[in-house]
Amino acid sequence: MRRLLARRMKFHLFGAFFVSVGCAALYKFLIADPRKRAYAEFYKNYDPMKDFEAMRAAGVFESAPPK
Repeated sequence: MRRLLARRMKFHLFGAFFVSVGCAALYKFLIADPRKRAYAEFYKNYDPMKDFEAMRAAGVFESAPPK
């Protein structure tokens, strides 16, 4: 029973470290990178003036009435 806490603490510390690094890597490759690519693809062809004119024509803005 000697040094039982120290042994178990070391095991759980390393285990927690590797699990957290694994979760961070999975998040980066499965969520963050595809999200970055999706935003880049969206803004590659995005025309803010066209979007503004569409919202203006729909009557979304009070300060810019539809033409």
